[in-house]
Formats: sequence, C-alpha cells, structure tokens
Amino acid sequence: MAQIEMKMPKMGESVAEATIIKWLKNEGDAVEADESVLEIATDKVDSEVPSTTSGVLVKRLFNEGDVVQVGAVIAMISTDGAAEPATAPAAETPAKVSAPATPEPVPYIPAVQVPLAEPVVSTNGRFYSPLVRNIAKAENIGQHELDTIPGTGAEGRVTKKDVMLFLEKRGSGAPLVAPAPQAAPASQATSESKPAAPAKAEPAIVSGSEEIIEMDRMRKLIAEHMVRSKHTSPHVTSYVEADVTNLVNWRNKVKKEFEKRENEKITFTPIFIEAIVKAIKDFPMINISVDGNNLIVKKNINIGMAAALPTGNLIVPVIKNADRMNLLGLTKTVNDLASRARMNKLQPDEIQGGTYTITNVGTFGNVMGTPIINQPQVAIMAVGAIRKKPAVIETPAGDFIGIRHMMFLSHAYDHRVVDGALGGSFVRRVADYLEQWDVNREI
Repeated sequence: MAQIEMKMPKMGESVAEATIIKWLKNEGDAVEADESVLEIATDKVDSEVPSTTSGVLVKRLFNEGDVVQVGAVIAMISTDGAAEPATAPAAETPAKVSAPATPEPVPYIPAVQVPLAEPVVSTNGRFYSPLVRNIAKAENIGQHELDTIPGTGAEGRVTKKDVMLFLEKRGSGAPLVAPAPQAAPASQATSESKPAAPAKAEPAIVSGSEEIIEMDRMRKLIAEHMVRSKHTSPHVTSYVEADVTNLVNWRNKVKKEFEKRENEKITFTPIFIEAIVKAIKDFPMINISVDGNNLIVKKNINIGMAAALPTGNLIVPVIKNADRMNLLGLTKTVNDLASRARMNKLQPDEIQGGTYTITNVGTFGNVMGTPIINQPQVAIMAVGAIRKKPAVIETPAGDFIGIRHMMFLSHAYDHRVVDGALGGSFVRRVADYLEQWDVNREI
C-alpha cells in the first residue's frame, strides 16, 4: 500500500506554526488532488490546505485546535484506492496510532491545547508562541521559570529548542539560568508590568450593567503584534503637511475617463504608494530590517497597505515589487487586493514579505496618526485626510492667501536604526513628490 504524507505547508517567511481550525475531510473520505482537506490559521491569515494527491484520507494526526509546526506531517493519504482499512485497526489502539502512520517522529506536543484566551505575552512584555506555551504547561514550567529561559529565536523569542534545553538542564541538575537582575531595569519593569495588573483584576469588578466580549482570534493576534512591536522598536514619528492641490485637481480630471476605460476607480492610495516607492529609491536605508546587530537591506520594494475588514480587524496585503509597476499597474493591484481582503479571499503569500507599510487614516476622516511599525520592518507611514485650508502661496509677484488641498503625512520609524535626519528627510521627500505632481500626466 502506498501512503503519502501530507505536511503543514510553509505559509510565509516569518510563519513557523499554524493552528488547525477545522478538518474538512474525515478519515476514510476520498480526496482529489488540490481539494481542500482542512482549514488553518496563522498569525497572518486564515487559509485552506489542499491535498497534494488523489486518494483516501486514512489518518489525521492532529485535532482541531492543535498548533502544528510548518513541515510537520498532519495527515496520511492512501493512493491505492478507497478500500484501505490498514490503518483502521491502528485507530482502535491509541498507543500505536502515531508509530505506523508516521515514518519518523513528529516534533509536536499533542497532550495539551492552548486556550485562545491565554495570554502570549508575559508581565514583563516577553512574547511566547502558543507552541512554547503548550510545552511549558505540559512540563509544569511556571511563568517565573519561563521568563528566565534565554531565547535564541528571532528578536530573542524563546523557541521549542530553548525550552527542551532548559528541561534537560533541569532534569540533570545542571545550573539553570538565573533571572536577569531587576535593579538596573527597575523603572522599565515597573512601567511594563503595570498594564498587566488591571487585566487580571478586570473580571472581578465587572458589574451587571457591563458586558464582557471575548476578543476573536484575529484581534488577539493583532494585539499581540502591536505590543511586540512597541517592545521591539523605540518609535519616533515625524510629520509633514503637504499641498496636494495639483494632485487632487488631476485626479478629478481623469477619474471618470479612467473608470470608463478600465472599469474601476482610481483612488489616492496607488498615487501615495508610487511616491513612497520613489522616496525609498532615494533613501534605501528605510527599506531594511534588523537582525541582532546586523541590518538587512531589502533589494525588493514590497509595499504593505493596511486594510480595515468588515469585522473591524486589520489586515495588510502586500504589493510585491511595487517599483516595477507603473501607476496603472499599482491601481489595479491595489483595487484587487483591497477587494479580496474585504471578502477574506487573500492567499497567505499575498500578506507576506512586506518591506514598508502605508496606512490611510484619512479614510476615517483623521488628519494624522501615530502608526505602529509592522515588524520586522523599520518604518510605516500614515496618510491623513485631504482638506481644503487657507494657505500662503508664494509667487514671483508676491505672496497671497489661497484655498489649497492640504494633508498630513505621519512617518513612524524605528529609532534604533533610523535617526531623525533619515526619517524626517524621507517623509519630506514623499511630500515633495506629491506636491510636484504633473497636472498634464496621462495614465
């Protein structure tokens, strides 16, 4: 009998694990190649996993709610026809289920499932993945012990390997890593631990006139990322007010003809993205990420655009190689990604690999904002609402007051690697490109 391993696919460059939301096929069901077998969720997006071959699903190795690492075998598919009862007897003897189904041990902890409501950030602000939480709970590792384990993962995160090494030392009686001295960072520890205290006491003071609403899964992930970003990067924000009168007049002139010709609208977003791309070419050190003491300069310019979902949550589809597109291509790509984001039809690869992010707070009538950096990027720009305002207009004949279309650009950047000169010059250059818009430009 031929059995094919179905593995957890790689869902993006920074995604190491996924949670099984729902199995779409039961054991014994026939599956076709490319037919969806299960639904999974990562910290980026929900997705369906298709079968790589036609056959019969003979064994599911994980349950709904389990957190599975990328590359782990999640199911076995028999290609010898529908009548493959060979694995059925194994299902009746739980002690031998995993042995015949999996050629080699699969690195996961099946005994404990992490409740979605459990926090993944400790009181000192340290992030722990659901997998690490799983192992810690199964091995009775307390929060205090967990906080003392040195992390070797990205941004100092504790990995499964780190926890296993800790368990080996604890079992052998070897000296364990002592917690970091609290005297030096006392002020920081105090300020970071304060927000956690009300969170624990909150349920106790809820009255009958109040309602408790549990965060949905995506909101929990967003909260986790926002907190981690603030703990990772010292944020600084620079602001520039831009006169976009020529740009607004040009769009008003071409939008009807464009919609008639292309059967879709031209918004300001692709125009803003084009200006950002030009500025990144002028200041390539904005298009980087940090790896310890090293800077990784990105050769591709992939612009993420924050999009609000109907649920109120946020997702960031990415325009890959935006520097290779003209304004027409950017417009069509922006409209397509925004439309499919609202319908929850984005593919995992379409929200991965961003090198710089733009968020349009002007959509909600806001004039400016202080956006949080989308890690592991080092900068993000918020564009505010365009408003008519009185402004001083300089001419060779003298200055006068006129009605102009004005907007604020807010540029938040990681002060570890982006200083004020670079961060401020970058946002000023974006504003220059917008202000110098050619009113006779064709698209």
